[in-house]
Amino acid sequence: MIIDAHVRLGSGREVDLSAEDLLTSMDELGIDAALVAPGEREIAYDNRAGNDKLTALANASDDRLLAYAVANPWRRDAVDELARAKDNGAVALAVDSVLQGFDPLDRLVDPLLAFAQEAGWLVYIRTGTPPSAVPLPVASLARRYPELRFLMGKSGATDFWIDAAPALRHAPNLYADTSYAPWDTVLSEFGRDPEIGTARCVFTTDAPYTVPKAELARVLDWTIPAEERAWVLGGTVAELLGSHARKAWR
Repeated sequence: MIIDAHVRLGSGREVDLSAEDLLTSMDELGIDAALVAPGEREIAYDNRAGNDKLTALANASDDRLLAYAVANPWRRDAVDELARAKDNGAVALAVDSVLQGFDPLDRLVDPLLAFAQEAGWLVYIRTGTPPSAVPLPVASLARRYPELRFLMGKSGATDFWIDAAPALRHAPNLYADTSYAPWDTVLSEFGRDPEIGTARCVFTTDAPYTVPKAELARVLDWTIPAEERAWVLGGTVAELLGSHARKAWR
């Protein structure tokens, strides 16, 4: 089972990805399922439209897609919007401090995280863009919510890869995203570190910002045992989703 743990569907400033194109790419690459988030505008502002679109696509996908919910923490109705998305089938939370305009440590996002904790959701949080979206502050945020599971989007790529391993060591409930990360440097550092290991690495393509074929090839080329690779490619994220993972994924 191969599960892509983060894709964005829709139009952005420089990218575009439709559900049809995503599913075609998944079929070509042998990717069984994906967790999908809305596009940039819908993450930043038009949250309801994004959540409605993504949950509808996921519900019609025959378990190929699962939806992240989004809500800008500046909105007074942010938690209500997450609850509405959850009722419509969303299974995880995606936040982006750059697009949504907050500092991970200023507590603005805390009500959303409290909701995610109550819902038993995985939280995807993008990193790699200073000053607000970098690994070490995200690790400090994760330590405040030890019962939540956080996926460190892009693992600091690219200028902040050096901080990714220290961040993972600082917060044991933080997991590494494989996208952009060369296996012979970044991923290998994660794998050989006894406090991290391959068990805390999760495969994503981060499409449409990347070339999914190259992202998958990187993990397939990574010189780790086949059993560990299977967990990176899908087993770990299915476990992190818990009861929200589809039965076919387990």
